[in-house]
Amino acid sequence: MKKTFYSIVLFSAFIGACNNPDQTSTPDSGNAEAATPRIPFTVVNAYTHDTLSFTQGLAVYGGQLYESTGSPEGIPNNGSWIGPVELSTGKATPKAKLEKEHFGEGMTILNNKAYYITWQSRKGFVYQLPDFKKIREFSYNTEGWGLTNDGTNLIMSDGSNKIYYYSPDSMKLQNIVSVNDHNGPVPNINELEYINGFIYANQWETPYILKIDPASGKVVAQIDLNNLVNEARGAYQNADVLNGIAFDNTNGKIFITGKKWPKLYEIKLQ
Repeated sequence: MKKTFYSIVLFSAFIGACNNPDQTSTPDSGNAEAATPRIPFTVVNAYTHDTLSFTQGLAVYGGQLYESTGSPEGIPNNGSWIGPVELSTGKATPKAKLEKEHFGEGMTILNNKAYYITWQSRKGFVYQLPDFKKIREFSYNTEGWGLTNDGTNLIMSDGSNKIYYYSPDSMKLQNIVSVNDHNGPVPNINELEYINGFIYANQWETPYILKIDPASGKVVAQIDLNNLVNEARGAYQNADVLNGIAFDNTNGKIFITGKKWPKLYEIKLQ
């Protein structure tokens, strides 16, 4: 099942670990997915990340990094929570924790409110910043996986190739966009981040972040993070899949991590 067991990702080739923070990743023209353009990137910084955090959502708001997590049974973790993370040390401060019947998933912050969804409970929670006082709950008719916003709408994924737009006030469904590439529907759309007019999405159980045109749903490019996945797994045996994208719109910085990864990376797209 998606959240309760570690996934096994098969790689066709091993890319050397990215131990140099200035290392640049370039497109691999021999990869089977090469029909989708690749976006090269450079690792700018690497920060400590708590290996007990089963990362589900990542966001920057007002210059502060925030994270949400899940809590798979049988795997050491620090629960399902949402709260700020100190970038320089990796220290997380859970501000709101979910009861065990809820498995935490993605999160986003809009208009000084944090929205936190759950996997199969079909229930989300809204918290007022900065104290994270719960102000209401909401429901939806699918699983909850990833969450972001475009400044107006909440944008949610459910693990399929569908992306759902909701009104943040009424939680009324506004639109559904189907994600497709040159091969057809693209499944397993997971954690989301809205960056400069495009939706960037982790594709679960792959080392890819997809760049999606929100108007058409077309995957216009992808970022291959194989080297960082391999580095995380080499550094910590329980590191799980790539998951977590955050964009600081005040300075253009992009941060990525994974479930139980020992590092959180700042990357620069080229």
